[in-house]
Amino acid sequence: MRDLCRLLAVLAASLPAVPAHADELFAGAYVHEVDTPFTLKVAEQGADIAIGYRFAPIEGLRAVGKPAPYVIASVNTAGDTSFAGAGLSWTIGKGRFYVRPAVALVVHDGDTRRIEPLTGVDRGLGSSVLFEPELGLGWRASDRLAVEASWMHVSHAQLFGRQNPGIDMMGLRLNLGL
Repeated sequence: MRDLCRLLAVLAASLPAVPAHADELFAGAYVHEVDTPFTLKVAEQGADIAIGYRFAPIEGLRAVGKPAPYVIASVNTAGDTSFAGAGLSWTIGKGRFYVRPAVALVVHDGDTRRIEPLTGVDRGLGSSVLFEPELGLGWRASDRLAVEASWMHVSHAQLFGRQNPGIDMMGLRLNLGL
């Protein structure tokens, strides 16, 4: 876990220059390894606690919708796969309700190979570097506070090898504008 914290600090320091203020701080609680069509069983348990920091949108990237860079760390309460990384998110919608797609690159501490003794099936994640697409459906409670139903997925899309079961997480996230 100490390595994940170091990685998060390095990733945060390497983000492109943005204004000195942060856009928001976010935190959420997630069900770990939700069964969806995007994943195979990796046989993990627990819940995930995710925290992150979203910077102001990058005005210079107006052509691609002014994404906001963010850093994220997710810790699994059962000691299974935790991860940390950095990515870009887009907030679509100016009213009370919005959609927030995002994608990040993360490093995790889970197994890249995990062979089941009885079946010989590999349940490992296949790579220590994964993509982390996510989607949030949000409601702005006030100018500074929003609540999101959030889906996060980690996998490598078979770009780093054939083994790619992925893990889906679903939960609620609070966003606090700073």
